[in-house]
Amino acid sequence: MAMSRLSTDQLRERVSGEVVTPGDGDYDAARTVYNAMIDRRPALVVRCATAGDVAAAVDFARENELDLAVRGGGHSVPGFGTCDGGVVADLTALRTVDVDPARRTARAGGGATWGGFDAATHPYGLATTGGIISTTGVGGLTLGGGIGHLSRGQGLSCDNLLSAEVVTADGRRLTASEEEHADLFWALRGGGGNFGAVTSLEFRLAPVGDVYGGPILYELRDAGAVLRGYREFIAGAPQELGAFPAFQIAPPLPFIPEDRHGEPFLLIVACWAGPVEEGERALRPLRALAPVVAEQVGPLPYPALNSAFDALVPPGLQHYWKANFVTELSDAAIEAHLRHGPLVPAVNSAVHIYPVDGACHRVAPDATAFAYRDAAFATVIAGMWPDPADNEANTAWVRDYYAATAPLSEEGGYVNFMAGDDQDRIRANYKGNYDRLVEVKRAYDPGNLFHLNQNVEP
Repeated sequence: MAMSRLSTDQLRERVSGEVVTPGDGDYDAARTVYNAMIDRRPALVVRCATAGDVAAAVDFARENELDLAVRGGGHSVPGFGTCDGGVVADLTALRTVDVDPARRTARAGGGATWGGFDAATHPYGLATTGGIISTTGVGGLTLGGGIGHLSRGQGLSCDNLLSAEVVTADGRRLTASEEEHADLFWALRGGGGNFGAVTSLEFRLAPVGDVYGGPILYELRDAGAVLRGYREFIAGAPQELGAFPAFQIAPPLPFIPEDRHGEPFLLIVACWAGPVEEGERALRPLRALAPVVAEQVGPLPYPALNSAFDALVPPGLQHYWKANFVTELSDAAIEAHLRHGPLVPAVNSAVHIYPVDGACHRVAPDATAFAYRDAAFATVIAGMWPDPADNEANTAWVRDYYAATAPLSEEGGYVNFMAGDDQDRIRANYKGNYDRLVEVKRAYDPGNLFHLNQNVEP
């Protein structure tokens, strides 16, 4: 159904935020998303100032039979935060984070980023599992699961979610928790944006102030020994230790020898969240895996580590990612990484192998929508580069790498790392939880209004 000018004016009267349409001076800014590969032209962008604005945008899209995109932090690699010819509910202004230090909880708006969240909780010496880039949205990361530096000790972001305020497809504003709409709460914890627009999220916090960590760089010739040694070490390491291997081109940073800038290395990025004075000893086995080329490791505030890589991934890069879970980092998988990881094509690109054991394994696979509780690692091949002229070659690097590692991995992967062409993997990504997700989808969004995501069809 075509959208009339009058209905747009009525929407403007109903919302307190701004409605941006083509022809407005800031339309291009309003429609731009993190991944520069995505260039779409929505009919309108609602810059939501309240949860009521979100409900109005949802109602408008539904009643006019338009596509609806929900944009939180805006980091969606497939560009799910925008659309052609439809409605964007932009939650960016809903970024307030309120902390209750006595209860050790925090409530974040649907547009909050982890940088804002950490800034609010850190003064109280508290945190919960976030991502590793501070500009990532709290809502998007959590709805997909939420892997980060603190996962082994604190569980996933979604494991620390206590409740969520949600606008459902019929425009209702619901609270989802263990006590209210428990089926919806179950689905939100890993099921992505399939079930509504989440306008706020309440988290359990844990004592985390300063941590001990940072990147450790090894020569590529030692990468096999480091990966094999890391595999054995992390399986029994204290759960206060978060540490993930990565293939990365060395940026021009002072702690890296200048003549090595621009070369690829194997890194381990460590985060010891136990007593800081025990950090050096906790990381000693990592330093012993092979000679260290360079490192920037020491005590630092947790928010500083959680934002340490922000400069490498500014808005406006080209993005193409692939990912899998693995229950074992086998010798064959390591050999595949050794063939393809050193070919990382740009300083922005990276391959990360995140451990998802420890506290993540203490949650039953059917207790939340996040099903891969038996996975040892979540791998991501994150192609990111500035020049569109490199799209074909760099996308081919991601696909070739994925083709080499996928047969050695689980069928499914972490939905937050999925590309736009991964819809055929949606059932595998949720294993035995998929049919239950379909039931919840039918209950709350039978018309599939919320389909711009890794979509669970009703």
